[in-house]
Amino acid sequence: MLSQTVEYALRAVTYLATVPTQSRTVDQIADATLVPVAYLAKVMQQLVREQILLSRRGIGGGFQIARSPEQLSILEIVQAVDPIRRIESCPLGLAAHGKHLCPLHRRMDNALAGMEQAFAASTLAEILAEPTPSIPLCDFPGGNACAKPQEKRED
Repeated sequence: MLSQTVEYALRAVTYLATVPTQSRTVDQIADATLVPVAYLAKVMQQLVREQILLSRRGIGGGFQIARSPEQLSILEIVQAVDPIRRIESCPLGLAAHGKHLCPLHRRMDNALAGMEQAFAASTLAEILAEPTPSIPLCDFPGGNACAKPQEKRED
């Protein structure tokens, strides 16, 4: 339901939120988040344009999160790279339906509205603080040191 672009953006911003005072290069972010570097570079620029991230060129440059995780909703990240498109009129262009959605399209739009509400109500800080054995972007439970997995485990 969400695009790969959204997934990559969420991974990158989540990773940067774990190191908020440090700049990271696109290569470092790609390595940590298992995202193809060329695609990630485009996603990162979209996030900078939408003021989710800051970027600096040169030595010591890279990307940083623009606001604290407490001030950043998941919806803002999603909308920055691939906005949720609500159904405002009949997707089939049926004149008789116009802005009066049929039961199917009304339910689809209600699902999109629910997703928007859930993402708007969730901050990045909440995602990072939620107690779970599955730490975001980590292949193992425990401490703060999240390294790129050496190999995929078959569970």
